Amino acid sequence: MSTPRIAIISPNRNAYSETFIAAHIARLQAVELVLTDGHLPKRTATGEPLLSEALWQRVRRKVSGTSFEQALSARVAKLLKAHRINVVLAEYGPTGEAMWPICERMGLPLVVHFHGIDAFHVKLLADNKGYARTLPNAAALVVVSHEMEEQLLELGAPRDRLHYVRYGVELDRFQAQRPDQAPPHFLSVGRFVDKKAPALTLLAFHKAWEQCRSMRLTMAGNGPLWESTRQLVKALGLEAAVELPGAVTHDRVAELMAASRAFVQHSVVTADNDHEGTPLSVLEAMASGMPVVATRHAGIPDVVEHGVSGLLCGEREVDVMGEHLLTLARDPALALRMGQAGRARAERDHRQQDRIAQLQGILAAATRS
Repeated sequence: MSTPRIAIISPNRNAYSETFIAAHIARLQAVELVLTDGHLPKRTATGEPLLSEALWQRVRRKVSGTSFEQALSARVAKLLKAHRINVVLAEYGPTGEAMWPICERMGLPLVVHFHGIDAFHVKLLADNKGYARTLPNAAALVVVSHEMEEQLLELGAPRDRLHYVRYGVELDRFQAQRPDQAPPHFLSVGRFVDKKAPALTLLAFHKAWEQCRSMRLTMAGNGPLWESTRQLVKALGLEAAVELPGAVTHDRVAELMAASRAFVQHSVVTADNDHEGTPLSVLEAMASGMPVVATRHAGIPDVVEHGVSGLLCGEREVDVMGEHLLTLARDPALALRMGQAGRARAERDHRQQDRIAQLQGILAAATRS
């Protein structure tokens, strides 16, 4: 049988900033259609509207009482048919919920890929009625952590349709480094948002820095908590020890990883129950041969083995994380051993081509079920 023709539906127009979705678009075979801008998509991948104002007005005149959503759904269905799509991959749970009625009418299998917030966030679950349509009807449900798998089971997902697919990394972009030869400089990379808790990362670093003044921290990224984090740096007197460069390129991330002793991330569950999936930056750090200092949050303990490839603590255990940072600052040989273990794990379990092949198999199987 030939490779099934795939449509990818991704809600964010700038999906290429979401590395995992960009990899699906670029590396899955037979991706014939990409639609974006909303869970019920409004644009093509090149930004062209699916339903122009002129077309919408013609539809309204032709079929009285038709809503914009109905007209848009009809347009999506027409494109799926025109591209002879065999299976639909919906990125994020709400996208699956929006696409299910179209797929049901067309007899198309729907594969829904959950990524993190969509499986846990209180408002998202309420708005989507706990995915009451998607979970029992999708041909396959893809999760990126064991915690997420348990969450979807609690919401009513059939166990035999759940598939744990680890995120993958382009290993060639992240060469194994020698963290033992780097100074005691630490790195975090990610958006400055509640679930990544940049203030807690900073407080943990401050605890360690008070005992080892040669330590440095670079926190790369941007987001709504960037300014408050900058203010906290000043309040703690860490201006000379902490750098906040803002958002940086992928190439710059690789350079920073090559020059750092360890990677640090203090992810937490937020007040509205937002969670990570499995942070891609953690996998990239492992691919770079860096030890990881992080919390036992979401998919992190699935990939980082405490005492082997990194050091883990409970969420909000700032003092413990500070001790872990200090340990690696003082023991470069330990950093090297852990970094080598992390690189070996990345090579074994997180090659991007292997994970893409796994997803390709799930999509193919969905067309045969």
